[in-house]
Amino acid sequence: MDGIVLVDKKIDWTSRDVVNKLTRRLGTKKIGHTGTLDPFATGLLVITIGKGTKAGQFLEAMDKTYIATLKLGKSTDTLDFTGNVTSEKEVKLPLDKVEVKNVLKSFLGEIEQIPPKYSAIKINGVRAYELARNGEEVTIPSRKVTIHELELIDIKDDEISFKVHCSKGTYVRTLGEDIASKLGYPGHLTSLRRIQVGDFKIEDALDVNEIEEKDIVPITSALTNYKKYICSPKETEMVKNGVKLKINDTVDLFMVSQEGEALAIYSLNKDGYYHTVRGLF
Repeated sequence: MDGIVLVDKKIDWTSRDVVNKLTRRLGTKKIGHTGTLDPFATGLLVITIGKGTKAGQFLEAMDKTYIATLKLGKSTDTLDFTGNVTSEKEVKLPLDKVEVKNVLKSFLGEIEQIPPKYSAIKINGVRAYELARNGEEVTIPSRKVTIHELELIDIKDDEISFKVHCSKGTYVRTLGEDIASKLGYPGHLTSLRRIQVGDFKIEDALDVNEIEEKDIVPITSALTNYKKYICSPKETEMVKNGVKLKINDTVDLFMVSQEGEALAIYSLNKDGYYHTVRGLF
């Protein structure tokens, strides 16, 4: 039982809840997840199983796409509807659609973003949300993320629905707050749904209670973002022993496989050889 499964996470479930449910359902403890979803969020959660857990870091690096609803006029400490209100301002209606579109457009490209204090980021080994819940001061440094696409879906009274395609590490809650601020208001998310991770789409995800062993996708099919290199029998032994390979190519990363089995991720080194980044066997 090695590979990944795509789960459509329901609201109020944590990502860990999904893992625990599948652990019991599939009868294996070697299960993990990539790209944590907050309890209030729904949508696509990529679950790794067996040897698939070794590929987690590469799945985590994939771009993600979300649909979110931002409510103007109130900000919360969690940046979503589950938190306590921290500020309020009356919203002047109707909202100017042209202005909203221009504000969204201003966030395209590489931006600086400060993750929310209620997040799973570790500070000195402790989750930021744990510190925040204990009333401790939380200081998280800003990070660079990339917003590839940011599209207005709808405006209804004081709520703005938008679709965002972004790089890993992007906090849509923070993006929502920053959009609201640029419009001159406090704001928070009332809904967040992840609809795509890399090439994986929400349409292919299943309810956690429906998943069976037959639904597990092999690692070779999961890592579609990586160019594949098929090993010869001799090279297979080299890969299993962590030996570098001479491949006539210039791509940065290869997924090395043999007879449909994912063996490792190899990276091009300055010496012109490909070296093991992570074994997958």
